[in-house]
Amino acid sequence: MPDKTVKESCYRREDCRLCGGTKLDAVLHLAETPLADAYAPADHLDGTSETFPLDLSLCRGCGHTQLDHVVDPDALYGEFRYETSRSPGLSEHFHENVVQILDQVKPQAGALVVDVGSNDGTALRFFKDQGMTVLGVDPARDIAQRATESGVETIPDYLTVDLAQRIKEERGPAAIVTSNNTMANVDDLDAYGEAIRTILAPDGVFVFETGYLLDLIQNLVFDNVYHEHISYFSVKPLEGFFRRHQMELIDARRVQTKGGSLRAAVQLKGGHRPVNPSVQKMVDEETRCGLHNAGKYKDFSSVIDGAKAQLNELLGRLVKQGEIIAGYGASHSVTTFIYHFGIADKLSFLVDDNPLKHDLFSPGWHIPVLSPEAIYEKNPGYVVILPWRFSQTIIEKHQAYLDQGGHFILPLPRLEIV
Repeated sequence: MPDKTVKESCYRREDCRLCGGTKLDAVLHLAETPLADAYAPADHLDGTSETFPLDLSLCRGCGHTQLDHVVDPDALYGEFRYETSRSPGLSEHFHENVVQILDQVKPQAGALVVDVGSNDGTALRFFKDQGMTVLGVDPARDIAQRATESGVETIPDYLTVDLAQRIKEERGPAAIVTSNNTMANVDDLDAYGEAIRTILAPDGVFVFETGYLLDLIQNLVFDNVYHEHISYFSVKPLEGFFRRHQMELIDARRVQTKGGSLRAAVQLKGGHRPVNPSVQKMVDEETRCGLHNAGKYKDFSSVIDGAKAQLNELLGRLVKQGEIIAGYGASHSVTTFIYHFGIADKLSFLVDDNPLKHDLFSPGWHIPVLSPEAIYEKNPGYVVILPWRFSQTIIEKHQAYLDQGGHFILPLPRLEIV
């Protein structure tokens, strides 16, 4: 088993990053893991891996849920590998999102759109195609450089109040600011909120998409908990947060991406757009479901533990029978899954569709990551679909593996062998 040590690159947060309250209750404990995307080549394996606690706490004051331990962001994003365009269905999703945002905001042609955490520029490219002026902000240096070279100018940095002010002075205020799946990664949300307020035009709109806590629990998406995601958002706490920052949550809705997400729109206080009834509707639903009560997490943890026991019983039996078992997937969530379910010693290798992951080794356990062709060449008897939310797509893509006698194992939402 890899060494478990918590070093100086991690600290424990004692207050709520949304409201500043200090009454935090521990509600979910997951197995410690290394950094979720620390897939490494053979010449970078040193035999040990630094691991960090993966525990969630609930704020009694506002109801926000957050990761207790925060890892140095430079360790997380300096050599970030994830690219939006490689995630199944996200490009199409962002294209639809852009169409809806433009219809909602109705900005002037050529108005500035800033995407915070813009990654490879996928979303901004759609805005650019619609005649908007675009600018990305993303701390992942290599990805930001490639995005700029591809025609989407990207500043390789974190959005701060100073940077927001500089952008505003040099380019004017932003009619639209977007953030897709990055707000949950921000530790200092007060500074982040001030930066958004600084850069927005008086009639501008901030539109963000992030994992939605109620969907995470209802859809059993525990593996979306990893060290980059330090906040797990719901509408009620967010409403109060934006109000404190002289902004107003005017729209909120659930979308299907990443196991269930929240898409919301925010304007400056006193803006002319009315508040959509969807905001109060979602707050009422969260209250009805007991989302901001500790008991909700106890039930969630019990279900996950039951799924863990079932999968380990099956895999243990197959290993005793001499079966070779592989895992499909080499993403961030796969790291959480493998560690919390404790199945690393039962997997001979992993495969992943992203060629950037091929010939690397998984965080901590150093399981080799190969091309999907390996399931045909090595012909394991069973392949566990670790990014189980994409099971249908993966199975359809690899019908030939089933035809040659292989079996897919779906661990969630219920254990199933295909």
